[in-house]
Amino acid sequence: MEIWINPACSKCRSAISLLDAEGAEYTVRRYLEDVPSPDEIRAVLERLGLEPWDITRTGEAVAKELELKDWPRDETNRDRWVEALAAHPKLIQRPIITAEDGTAVVGRTEEAVRDAMSR
Repeated sequence: MEIWINPACSKCRSAISLLDAEGAEYTVRRYLEDVPSPDEIRAVLERLGLEPWDITRTGEAVAKELELKDWPRDETNRDRWVEALAAHPKLIQRPIITAEDGTAVVGRTEEAVRDAMSR
């Protein structure tokens, strides 16, 4: 398992605490420092079964600057969203946990983290 985290995020810290308490084996990716490429973001989206706008933190200041809420959410604009996430990783929802079975979850709840551990 790999978990994409922002150490300043309480949901990320909670997910790490739960993984540690359960003795899970995982690697940490501080995605604000080790920024995922557009291809890595596409791969994670495929594993999540989501679209880029589904994992975009639209409340962030940079999202407002880019006026993301006005961007079309369709296949034609998908790459534009992915490129924005790669250029501004703070926009990526967190934590994202890639499970052993090739899937992934956004681990914002204890239930989601446990789900990733069970895969």
